[in-house]
Amino acid sequence: MASGQHFRPPGPLGFGGAPLGNMFQAISDDQAHATLEAAWDAGYRYFDTAPHYGSGLSEHRFGEMLRTKPRDDFVLSTKVGRLLEPVRTPPESIFKNPLPFEGCYDYSGDGVLRSIEDSYQRLGLSQIDIVYIHDIAADHHGDAWTDQFAIAMEGAKALTRLREEGVIKAWGLGVNLVEPCLRALEQADPDVFLLAGRYSLLDLGGLDDLFPACLDRGVSVVVGGPFNSGLLAGGTTFDYAEAPDEKVEARRRLQAIAVEHGVDLRAAALQFCAAHPAVSAVIPGTKSAERARDNMELVRTPVPEAFWQALRAQGVLPEHAPTP
Repeated sequence: MASGQHFRPPGPLGFGGAPLGNMFQAISDDQAHATLEAAWDAGYRYFDTAPHYGSGLSEHRFGEMLRTKPRDDFVLSTKVGRLLEPVRTPPESIFKNPLPFEGCYDYSGDGVLRSIEDSYQRLGLSQIDIVYIHDIAADHHGDAWTDQFAIAMEGAKALTRLREEGVIKAWGLGVNLVEPCLRALEQADPDVFLLAGRYSLLDLGGLDDLFPACLDRGVSVVVGGPFNSGLLAGGTTFDYAEAPDEKVEARRRLQAIAVEHGVDLRAAALQFCAAHPAVSAVIPGTKSAERARDNMELVRTPVPEAFWQALRAQGVLPEHAPTP
């Protein structure tokens, strides 16, 4: 596919589905439904989920709400790489009270196709717009990630066929690390990457290598984890665990500059991610209808230029990092 012709999910804000798989804390189906309805009413039109989120729970909840909306009015992405197998007792994880299934890695072509068929069933929808190959990186596979990646590039051929046939509009990787994305650009023809936590006010991992390469290829980036799983939104977690001291201190420094300029740090965090020309959408997740509405307001709230100048002057941001 020629540069510039790749499908881009709509932005600036989409809805990330991990919290509705009961990440860190279980919520009711009613609360999940109310949160998604609030997001829709606030103007979200891009929704991202995955089989991994609550062992299918997030997909079930997304499908229940999205089935009530005109199908051409939203973009939906989910992920492949784990097949859900039934178990009596789900393994312990960050997802609380998941459905009674366990994810088993399978990045093969057959596994990819089966995963998509399973997602149709859980969602109750017959169209998925974007498919991400999920967690194909060292943080989930250790040193074996390169072997798994080779299998995933075979699975990617099945996704490319589905795209060419018009079954899906785009495919890419959904990962927390930069290296697999760079390798995918070398070995395949992805359309979009969902990169979580590696482009934020606390982590610029994607800035110097991946984002320029994506711009050269016409590939877009969806930024997941713009609050680094909570720390930039006032929480205590970074990358899904208790934040290390240096990140807490970096957040304190950011907050001090934000207060000085009358800026809500959450607004700055979202708008910083969205400002890069490679970024098509930013997808914070939430369990709260109020927070879903707030995030859409925050992404539209003016942030003074003096704030961004202060971040550069104090060495928090490099000169070449795009800002609004």
